[in-house]
Amino acid sequence: MRLRLLLRRLTVSAPRMAVRSALPWPFRWVVLAIVFGFCAAIALWAFEFGKDIAGLERGSKEELQQARSQLEVLRAEVLNLKEERNKAQSIANTVDTLMTSEKVAQEKLAAQARQLEADNQSLRDDLGFFEKLIPTAGVQGIAIRGLQAEVRNEREIKWQVLVIQALKNPPEFSGRLELTFTGVLNGKPWAAALPGGAQAFKLKQYGRIEGVFELPPQAVIKGVTAKVLDGSVTKAVQSIKL
Repeated sequence: MRLRLLLRRLTVSAPRMAVRSALPWPFRWVVLAIVFGFCAAIALWAFEFGKDIAGLERGSKEELQQARSQLEVLRAEVLNLKEERNKAQSIANTVDTLMTSEKVAQEKLAAQARQLEADNQSLRDDLGFFEKLIPTAGVQGIAIRGLQAEVRNEREIKWQVLVIQALKNPPEFSGRLELTFTGVLNGKPWAAALPGGAQAFKLKQYGRIEGVFELPPQAVIKGVTAKVLDGSVTKAVQSIKL
């Protein structure tokens, strides 16, 4: 019988047991309040300690007010500096615009000056050309009034001949222009004519004939002679030295 009771207590079918705390509820609440207060104190201490580590000041209201005033002053100074910077930037932009405009104006004036110089030179050339058209006393019929030659790049000669008829209402003249270039080639006298021979031309009152002659290598030009031919008859001759 005793063995059966012992086995019943040790098996699953044994009666349940409940363990109850012997502490009353008011005492439990007091303990919880103490624990929460201790935790709050630790949290407050950690917060203050963190402020000290971070360098946060816990000054008085006067110090806070002074700090705020200084902050407002600094903000005002920053705004003033920004305004001054914007004004300086605007002035700089204006100066750049003026300098660009002045540069453009100077370039235009330089271009106009070059154009005026070119026009002036053209007018002088035209004046010299028309002065050559004025008949010379004692000259009748066909005459060479202007023979010009200019060496370019040491390999070319640009030539120009002005031929006129010193008559009033002259008939049309048909003739040929013969050019002869003289100089030195490889230390010896040298002479050459236009590649195509005498150049045919027609004129009523005056005519300007021009072209380019290519010099052979090592040739040194010394002079140019121009002849106006009417068939086999020489009507006018003019020579220049270079």
